[in-house]
Amino acid sequence: MKANWPEAFALTLSHEGGFVNHPKDPGGMTNLGVTKRAWENYIGHPASETEMRALTPERVQLFYKKMYWDKIRGDDLPDGVDYAAYDFAVNSGVSKAAKVMQEIAGVPVDGIIGPKSLAAIRMVPATEMIDALCMERLEFLKRLPTWATFGRGWSARVASVEKQATAMT
Repeated sequence: MKANWPEAFALTLSHEGGFVNHPKDPGGMTNLGVTKRAWENYIGHPASETEMRALTPERVQLFYKKMYWDKIRGDDLPDGVDYAAYDFAVNSGVSKAAKVMQEIAGVPVDGIIGPKSLAAIRMVPATEMIDALCMERLEFLKRLPTWATFGRGWSARVASVEKQATAMT
């Protein structure tokens, strides 16, 4: 819900870390979890490595809210589900997170959380939705070709998200 945004942002940022440019990461140059490509799309012009290194939590907060929290309808989701869905969206894409929630809720899957999806999602007990979201997220991550490189960290992140999201319910 609306009150959970600051905590969800802080929790997700705690998993993202600082500047990296790992050769096996398809996202490429990244800082605070924001890829260079995503940041350039958001600001509307090319970003240098210096600019990417200079990103701060304050500078990326609106980016995260607009590009992930708002698109996943975090303000309208049940407590805990909001954080689990938001972190999933940040890590694997808004459409993927939305589609998994829709599958769990038993509504047509189109990757867009609208009024019918929201109503159905709210009918699923929050802890069940969180458990299912995290389980499906982990299964999705295990199928990625970069699992061998990043799987240990992703597993820890999903476990932490599940625990924190459940505590928020």
